[in-house]
Amino acid sequence: MTDQPNQPHQPYDGYDPYGQQPQAWPGQGPQGYEDPHAAQQYTQQWQGQTWETQNHRQVAAQAPDPETAILTPQSSRSPRPPQSPRNPATPQHQAPAAQAHAPATADAAGASAPGYGPATVGGNTRVTDAQRARAEGRSPIIEPGMQPAALTALLGLLLAGAAAVGTYALLVPLVVLQAVTAAGWFRLNGMWPARQGIALGFAGALAADAALLASDRSPAAILGTLGVWVLLALVLQLRSHADPDERMYGLMATVAASALAIVAGGYLAAEADAVTVGAVGVAVAVLARALPLPTPASVVVSLVAAAGAGIAAGSATGLGTPGALLGAGAAACALIGHRVASYDYPSRFVHFTAGVALPLAAAAPAVYVLGRALA
Repeated sequence: MTDQPNQPHQPYDGYDPYGQQPQAWPGQGPQGYEDPHAAQQYTQQWQGQTWETQNHRQVAAQAPDPETAILTPQSSRSPRPPQSPRNPATPQHQAPAAQAHAPATADAAGASAPGYGPATVGGNTRVTDAQRARAEGRSPIIEPGMQPAALTALLGLLLAGAAAVGTYALLVPLVVLQAVTAAGWFRLNGMWPARQGIALGFAGALAADAALLASDRSPAAILGTLGVWVLLALVLQLRSHADPDERMYGLMATVAASALAIVAGGYLAAEADAVTVGAVGVAVAVLARALPLPTPASVVVSLVAAAGAGIAAGSATGLGTPGALLGAGAAACALIGHRVASYDYPSRFVHFTAGVALPLAAAAPAVYVLGRALA
């Protein structure tokens, strides 16, 4: 009992292990705080970086949940600088609303930034080099150049020399020509790698060569092999599980590659002298075509040079003056193959495959027909 019944209760002045004075709760007695947010300045806050406890990866500080933010005046996961007791922080339930407007503001800023277009769902279609060249007013035709022409001339001279040696010697450069023809045609059509189609075309060429040797170089062997290989390519494409458009595109490429490789066997069916004259004419014509001249002038120079080379080779082989016609005819077909290998902005690989082989492969029928007619 005491003489002062209305004396206010005093807090217990016990031992404070941290050396701090006891604090009364806000709103209790004269020692309390009038502002309920003023106590936040005395709250212990974690100013370091935070980590997720599940995967222990360092993450950026996140905004508190608006439903639970009322339970904790200051979230330990979103450090803030200390606020003045008389200037309390902005209520945390307004943070998600401010963050909701941030993506829209960023998107608007990104859309207006230079160098970026509006977002699309389907994406941009790829523009090929040939399409870009046409749009810019340039020609999509790029000729192989001097290096592929030199390789064509070398292969043509090998054919001419091997034909003078014998039939089986001619097989070596002919097989190389047929293999490069099949691979180059598929690459020219944008189908690479196409191992099955290339192997099928090359196998057809080998079958035609074997049939020619077995039939004493009869041209019927070429036609028969070509018909069988067209039927075989059709059957294989029908068994494919690709889309109908892709199957049709693959069928046409396979048939064309097989036909060109098989038709190149015409060198084996032609007379040896005709092969020598025609191959020399193609070699000279392709080299003249690679000279830096306007296209019409280059074509005329190529044909004239091939005719002259045909006369020279005809004189050496006994064919005589008609060799000029054979050389010019073979050169005309070779220039067609050269033009095909230059179409639609071809790549360097196309130039060193189709650009090398197509002139010689296209000239094979002319060598056979003109050689038979002029013999």
